[in-house]
Amino acid sequence: MVLVLSDADVREVVDLAELAPVVERALVKQGAGDVERPERPHYPVGEGIEGEDPLGTGLAMPAYVHGDDYFATKLVGVHDGNAERGLPTIHAQIVLADARTGQPVSFLDGSRITNARTGCVGGLAARDLAAGDSVTLGVLGSGAQARWQTRAIDALADLDSVRVYSPSDSREDCASDLRDHGIDATAVDSPEEAVSGANVVVTATTSTEPVFSVDALAEGALVVAVGAYTAEMQELEPAVFDRAARVFADVPEEVAAVGDLTATDLDEDDLLDFSTAFTGEEGRESDDEILVVKSVGSAVMDVAAATHVYEKATERELGSDQSF
Repeated sequence: MVLVLSDADVREVVDLAELAPVVERALVKQGAGDVERPERPHYPVGEGIEGEDPLGTGLAMPAYVHGDDYFATKLVGVHDGNAERGLPTIHAQIVLADARTGQPVSFLDGSRITNARTGCVGGLAARDLAAGDSVTLGVLGSGAQARWQTRAIDALADLDSVRVYSPSDSREDCASDLRDHGIDATAVDSPEEAVSGANVVVTATTSTEPVFSVDALAEGALVVAVGAYTAEMQELEPAVFDRAARVFADVPEEVAAVGDLTATDLDEDDLLDFSTAFTGEEGRESDDEILVVKSVGSAVMDVAAATHVYEKATERELGSDQSF
C-alpha cells in the first residue's frame, strides 16, 4: 500500500518551527558530502500540442540522505502560462520510497513541501546570521515564497515588522495575508522603502534584473536571495556582493551559475556552504558587515521534508492508502 497525501493532508502537519531543524540537518549532511544528489534533468514539455513551442518545463529531482530510511524523487512542472488558466505556475509531486527495499511508501503533493522547505532557508539564515536581537524585514516580491520566507523568519527569529514591495498590486494582498498570520506587515511603494533600515532583506522574485539599489542597503544587513535560479535571472546587483563580507550558498556549484553570480567576478570557490553557518565554522563576525545567502534549492531538502511530513501524517492517520 502507498499512502497518498494531498495538499490538505500536508497542510495539517507542516509546522515551520518543527520543519526547520529537519532542513538544517539535511543541509549539514549535504555539506559533509553524506548525501546522494544526482543532477536534476530538465526538459521542455508540450511541444506540438498547441504549436511548435514548448508549453512548460519538466524536472526530476532525486535525492537520498545517507543513513535515512527513505529516498525520494520530486517531479516538477513549470508552466508560465498557467496564470492565464487560473492555475499555479508550478506543480510538484514527491515519490517517497523505502531505502532498504525500493518499495514506494508515499505519494505526496509537493508544492507546499517545496514552499515550506525553501522558506526555512530564510528562517534559518535570519536565526543564525541576522545582526541584532530582532528583525526588521524588507521583502522584494509578493508571491508564495515572499510569504513563506516571512512566515519562517517569524517562526525562527524575533520579527518586529515587515515592509513588502512588488511592482504589482499583489503587494497589498501579500501584506494582508501576512497580517492574517499575526505578522506586522505593510505594503510600500518602492524597493527603497522596503530595504531602507532593514537588517534582513529577502528577494523572492522572478526578475531578470536587480530589484533594489545597493545604496538603500543598511550596514549590517543580511540579504537572503531565493528567487533567481537560472543564468538569465538576476535579483541582486554586483555591488551587493562587492559590499558583502561573506556569501553563503545552499548549493555552491549551482549558485555560481545563476545570473546573480555570473554578473560578478565571484566563482564557486568564493562561496561558503550555507551549512557552515549552522556548524559554527562560518558566521557573522560583526554587526556592521553585510552578508548574503543565495539559495537555488536542493532535492536533499525535499527528501528530508517529505520524510518528516510522511512520518507525521502516519502518526496522525492522515491520507489515504492506495494499492500499488
